[in-house]
Amino acid sequence: MKNSIKVERAKNGMTQARLAELVQVSRQTINAIELGKYNLSTILALKIAHVFNQSIHDIFVLEESDWES
Repeated sequence: MKNSIKVERAKNGMTQARLAELVQVSRQTINAIELGKYNLSTILALKIAHVFNQSIHDIFVLEESDWES
């Protein structure tokens, strides 16, 4: 799943560590999400979208390959 977390963080002058603190996960988790190496929960996706005052659809993009098992 693609995401624009890194872009949103840059627009808001926010570090991975600060975002992690706000959504109550580790900085490493934020890094893994940004790199597409971590499938996050709906709750975490909602928290991240809320921090940036965006909808989940604005932050996360489901790719065709995500439909494959």
